[in-house]
Amino acid sequence: MAHFIDRRLNPKDKSLSNRRRFLKRVRSQIKKAVEDAVRERGIADVDRAKDVTVPTKGVAEPSFRKSADGGLRERVFTGNKSFQAGDRIEKPPRGGGGGGGRQGSADGDGEDDFLFALSREEFLDFFFDDLELPDLIKQSLKEITRTHPHRAGYSTSGAPANINITRTMRNALGRRIGLKRPKDKEAEDLLKQILKLEKAASPTSEQREELAALRARYEEVVRRRKVVAYIDPLDVRYNYFEQQPEPNANAVMFCLMDVSASMGEREKDLAKRFFMLLHLFLSRRYEKTEIVFIRHTHDASEVDEDTFFYSPQTGGTVVSTALVVMKEVIEARYPPSEWNIYAAQASDGENFSGDSQKCVSLLSEDLMRVCQYFAYVEIVGEDEAQLINSEATGMELWESYGRVAEIWPNFARKRVSAIADIYPVFRELFAREPAGKNHG
Repeated sequence: MAHFIDRRLNPKDKSLSNRRRFLKRVRSQIKKAVEDAVRERGIADVDRAKDVTVPTKGVAEPSFRKSADGGLRERVFTGNKSFQAGDRIEKPPRGGGGGGGRQGSADGDGEDDFLFALSREEFLDFFFDDLELPDLIKQSLKEITRTHPHRAGYSTSGAPANINITRTMRNALGRRIGLKRPKDKEAEDLLKQILKLEKAASPTSEQREELAALRARYEEVVRRRKVVAYIDPLDVRYNYFEQQPEPNANAVMFCLMDVSASMGEREKDLAKRFFMLLHLFLSRRYEKTEIVFIRHTHDASEVDEDTFFYSPQTGGTVVSTALVVMKEVIEARYPPSEWNIYAAQASDGENFSGDSQKCVSLLSEDLMRVCQYFAYVEIVGEDEAQLINSEATGMELWESYGRVAEIWPNFARKRVSAIADIYPVFRELFAREPAGKNHG
């Protein structure tokens, strides 16, 4: 029989298994808290940890206990003046003596709701759960970081290609000096003296003694040169590299949204979820991600996030005005040579007659040449989505954007009628380039 032992460390010395059971038990309260956070938070703050309040009744552990109004039991009460031995005492009324401290009391005592911190990873799990992202995409959005090797000193082991010759030779020279390894010149001089004495026809006794001494000295020099190597494996040093997170570049995300009368709270909520997910992806991939909010009716302007989603202003619909403002902002602040430019446009598909052709011209001739990716999300009603049976048919703006998608592969258009429909846009976004390939 196989035995599996989980040796993963618990976070911050807390019981991981108990925390998971607790989160499962209060899932409904957490889901509501996450939904509220989606509406209340800014797009750039979507992945922050959150404090969640849970009613105390949702925290109590299930347990067995004796019923207060049933069963047979014997009890011993303290002496009193009202009862005598053998008297029968009536059972307390149902609900009496609950005693949990959770009912109202005359002195105002009670129990507050239970507050606990939902970590960033846990918050993202619940956020992605609504969007129905595959697990692989969930992990990549939460954890993906681009790393680059950085010099971090030297190592005694490594690949031959990483040998640091200067450091290796310096170590070898210091070791040879410390161990007094004979130099080449010393051995050559001894050999010359030996050869000169050997050429003598009739050497004297002093010459023979000197020759013997030179030979012994020469043998010692040769021996020490062999023992003390010129380069020893202990001298070798390799360049050591550490993988450090490094941003690819800077990115700017343009959020364009139609806020005319036809865009209600439901449509804006779906648009905000889409913008949140796009920003979450970009912030994981780039060190610096800026957001530009552009809203339009018959006129367009750059605004802050609160105005973008919650301003009651309304009017007609001229989509090209938003694209014109986006072009002006790019020219003024975001040169394509320094920024990766992304754009997401949310609309219900309605547009002023004849303006859709102007949108096609702005996209094809200007914006798509500098954008890494442009996603158009058309928000339709659930009943309307069931009637649409073709990608080719739709509102005038949808059909016009279809011509842009045929020319530019980095342009995507999708219809969204519910939260679960948001992912198809991201499926195309992730599949647009092979894994590991950088933008720009």
